[in-house]
Amino acid sequence: MNGGPAFPRHALQIKLPSGAVVPQDPGMTLRDYFAAKAMQGICASRDEAGVLIEHGYEWIASEAYKIADA
Repeated sequence: MNGGPAFPRHALQIKLPSGAVVPQDPGMTLRDYFAAKAMQGICASRDEAGVLIEHGYEWIASEAYKIADA
């Protein structure tokens, strides 16, 4: 469950000169986009140095994805 691409494009395939068709990278998912926004808010609304010392980067990322999933 990732919500699909955050910035969808019409063509998600490219055709190579050899004739092969390969999927194009759709970019970040909507879930990733919301987590990035949540992470920005977490860091902006708290003493960032204190949060990092107390919890670390992994905690901030985990919390951001919990918010995105909600």
